[in-house]
Amino acid sequence: MTLRISAAAVILTTTLAGCGTPATEDKQLPPVKSQAASLQEGFSTMDRLVEAAKKEGTLTVIGLPRDWVNYGEIIDTFSDEYGIKVNQVEPDASSRREIEAAARLKPDVFDLSLEVAVANAPAFAPYRVQRWQDIPDNLKDFGGRWYAGYGGYMSIGYDPRKVAAPTSYADLLKPGYSVSLPGDPRQTSSAFSGVMAASLSGGKAEAARGVEFFGRLKKAGNLAATERAASVVVDWDYHNAERAAHEASNGKPGWKVAIPGDTVLSAYYVQAIAKNAPHPAAARLWQEFLFSDRGQNLFLKGYARPARMEALQMHGTLDRDLAARLPATSARPVILTIPETDTAKTYLQKTWTAEIG
Repeated sequence: MTLRISAAAVILTTTLAGCGTPATEDKQLPPVKSQAASLQEGFSTMDRLVEAAKKEGTLTVIGLPRDWVNYGEIIDTFSDEYGIKVNQVEPDASSRREIEAAARLKPDVFDLSLEVAVANAPAFAPYRVQRWQDIPDNLKDFGGRWYAGYGGYMSIGYDPRKVAAPTSYADLLKPGYSVSLPGDPRQTSSAFSGVMAASLSGGKAEAARGVEFFGRLKKAGNLAATERAASVVVDWDYHNAERAAHEASNGKPGWKVAIPGDTVLSAYYVQAIAKNAPHPAAARLWQEFLFSDRGQNLFLKGYARPARMEALQMHGTLDRDLAARLPATSARPVILTIPETDTAKTYLQKTWTAEIG
């Protein structure tokens, strides 16, 4: 009798303990810290980050046109995947405008040119994504305040019905070429980069050479008044490649893209989280998504070159079909430093009007 009572007591005690005690792994997990600088420090697991972000329910982004490097699909995929509403404000804002409007519009995250990110680093919250080690050292802030998400190579887009494929920037000086930049290089970063790309010599870009080259184009009558009137547009390869794909899908002979030379000007756009992001968990989940294999391949679908591209290739997770659509080149990429960019922009402000008008 005593043995039966003791056995029953043991069973009852064990059952109650099982019902009332949290799982061991739950006991060990610290409280969520939405402002943390890494997944491990703030959330411990992706599941907890997702849960915290879903509770916030919203993410506010700024300066992300839906037709820019596939951001429309990226935003929709993120929203559908996690059930988070993405509030898109001022989609056409430039990098500088994103910073200027931040106090009023309160975005959670930014997509910025490198020089704007560096100049405004104190406004960003440190956060190192899980794939941090895959991002090249020269494309991220050591403190985790900004890091490159995607980029491209400067290219020559041309109409094969009007001109022969250029094998160098010098070819653009030949009769028959009508050349345009995507805007004023004193105001538009892609146009500025076009001037610098044309100046590359021996792996170095020099603003004076770029201004001189476009001055020669004008004197030769090869500088188009507008992009629409041009047979050649010097622009980022993701813009020219997307135009080529669009024309091909409409049954036209097609825009073509060339990246001549043994060096090519390259640049990346960087990601950052607002220091006082209204939705800090959603902002961190957004970064984890952008730098995941899936997110990086979605940039590739928009003809941009993912910051983790080399790592994706090594791990066998790069979408090879999408990568095969990029303009072919074996050129060595050259990235301007911040001082080089500042010096070049100052030079263009002083000389462009006098030389080009």
